[in-house]
Amino acid sequence: MTTLDSGFPRLRQWLRAHPLAFDGALAFGVLVCMISASFADPHGSPNGPTFGDRTPDASSVFLMLLGGAALVLRRRAPMAVLAFTGGVTLVELIADNLPAPVVMSVVIAVYTVASRTDRPTTWRVGLITMAVLTGASMLFGPTPWYAQENLGVFAWTGMAAAAGDAVRSRRAFVDAIRERAERAERTRDEEARRRVAEERLRIARDLHDVVAHHIALVNVQAGVAAHVMDKRPDQAKEALAHVRDASRSALDELRATVGLLRQSGDPEAPTEPAPGLTVLDALLDTFRNAGLPVELARVTDGTDLPAAVDLAAYRIIQEALTNVRKHAGPGAKAEVSVIRVGRTVEVTILDNGVPQSTPSDDTGGHGLLGMRERVTALGGTLTAAPRYGGGFRVQAILPVTAATAATARTGEDR
Repeated sequence: MTTLDSGFPRLRQWLRAHPLAFDGALAFGVLVCMISASFADPHGSPNGPTFGDRTPDASSVFLMLLGGAALVLRRRAPMAVLAFTGGVTLVELIADNLPAPVVMSVVIAVYTVASRTDRPTTWRVGLITMAVLTGASMLFGPTPWYAQENLGVFAWTGMAAAAGDAVRSRRAFVDAIRERAERAERTRDEEARRRVAEERLRIARDLHDVVAHHIALVNVQAGVAAHVMDKRPDQAKEALAHVRDASRSALDELRATVGLLRQSGDPEAPTEPAPGLTVLDALLDTFRNAGLPVELARVTDGTDLPAAVDLAAYRIIQEALTNVRKHAGPGAKAEVSVIRVGRTVEVTILDNGVPQSTPSDDTGGHGLLGMRERVTALGGTLTAAPRYGGGFRVQAILPVTAATAATARTGEDR
């Protein structure tokens, strides 16, 4: 039983790979059936058909050979094969008093046409074939027009058309399911690539914000320490302490950001919350220690912001103040305001600095681009432009409700 189970799939695959061989075997089988049936007389005895009561003549055998041979080409030219086998059957029905069952070849040809064309063609060809062959059998056959042989011609050609149409419909249904599955697989792959790209972009923004902020502070404090090392060692020690704090903060945030790349459930993955406006005062203190005076105005309704909005507001303030410290020049001051207005949060950073006459080495960074991407991802707006009379202004309007829905959808996707 195991040998048969393994042998049939191989045979089926081989026949699919060699359709001409299958059609040749089918044509031979139909020819054997037609010749065998031609030796039986349906009215040979009162008990029914008997085998050997008649012998087909040479012309009938020749027509059966033509009808069977034509079936070898049934897939390459189905309409031509149907027309040819139909013509051979008409000749047999009209010319022979005891017609041979050449109509078997027509049944196979009708099935092939129905299975390889559309439904309207099947209806037209099937009805024409049934009408022509049944009419010829009634008019020229040796039996009365109401004989069962005539009804058999009508029934067999009609069933062949119906069976071919059913096979074609099932084949189209299977192809549609396969195509839908392949399209769904492609869509899943594209969605996975899109999510990977978005995650890489988000991590790149976080890394940029963390590195740019803390490295800028370290650079400033290290410069101060180098400048006053000989004359004011106490101030140099204080600056070095700020360098140590900034570097420790940078390492902690880098560890938290890179930890997001770990797999879910990894016990070594960090679990501390992402920075937000709750630690805004500590962030501003780092800038004040670096020599940038910063004033804060905060007007909220006392409710916590969604995590996405909270993190975006924190990162925008961090990046904007880093840009002020790097580009606004000495003596600059900054003002930060966080105001809850209805369903939005307005974050504004102002400075009165003057752009440096010599461009810094890090010109062409991604600070403003990263801020704009964060705000756009939440459905908000960002404006960043010089102020009239000097300085720079950055304002972000973040919708709270949209961010909450986006956060919920992200959680569902993950």
